[in-house]
Amino acid sequence: QVQLVESGGGLVQAGGSLRLSCAASGLSFSNYGMGWFRQAPGKEREFVAGIRRSPWSVDNTFYASSVKGRFTISRDTAKRTTYLQMNSLQPEDTAVYYCAATSTPWRTDGPIRRADYDYWGQGTQVTVSS
Repeated sequence: QVQLVESGGGLVQAGGSLRLSCAASGLSFSNYGMGWFRQAPGKEREFVAGIRRSPWSVDNTFYASSVKGRFTISRDTAKRTTYLQMNSLQPEDTAVYYCAATSTPWRTDGPIRRADYDYWGQGTQVTVSS
């Protein structure tokens, strides 16, 4: 049984930082690209960041324009864990953050489509106060 378990969410003031973690089990971790999505109240779930299955690939990360330069995605194959380091957080970053795993090769416009992801976590709440 595949499980993706997010942790690290919480309440932070604007300008602060958080690091989210996503622990994977029940799948061959190194065979999956990983992604982070978020969903704010009343809005659709949107792509945040993605990382290829191999951390040594050229251009192995991809970011939404709204978070580029502030967020960093990484993965630790030995720990089967994906991370999202979030800096300079703003109130508009408030959302439930989900990690997801994909076996689909990246498209030319990046790993942004929810339908391309095979497995999802339950999400972790991030709230940024002004």
